Amino acid sequence: MSNAFSNKAIYKTFFLLFCLAALGFTTNYFLAKTYIPEAQLTGLHYSILQLYLIFSICSFVILGILLIVRKKNLDNVGYTFLLLTSVKMGAAYFVLRPILRTVTQGSSFEKTNFFIIFIYFLAIETLLTIRILNNKQ
Repeated sequence: MSNAFSNKAIYKTFFLLFCLAALGFTTNYFLAKTYIPEAQLTGLHYSILQLYLIFSICSFVILGILLIVRKKNLDNVGYTFLLLTSVKMGAAYFVLRPILRTVTQGSSFEKTNFFIIFIYFLAIETLLTIRILNNKQ
């Protein structure tokens, strides 16, 4: 394959995304269970699992599209990443709106947790996109 990732590299990229998402979820879940009261956790608008599933699916879709774009033209991967990240940010705002309207004791934790998860997945996507761009196979 002249201008495309090998199948092994594609699987490795998706496997790395899965592992990092699972590691982030496990860490976040156990820290929340340890330090946040159970009543506050059950009152969340979106559970930690729901947020990780939403952002994991978005990341898999973004990386899949980036790999397709890479096959067509390596020069457009960066622009596509910026466009998809902007779309994801807009979609995240609509997911976040109910949390922003909530004014309860646990709402500050939920808002902070949402933004930490968003930034975590943005960092993962950025690192994997850099990896896609640097692979010159």
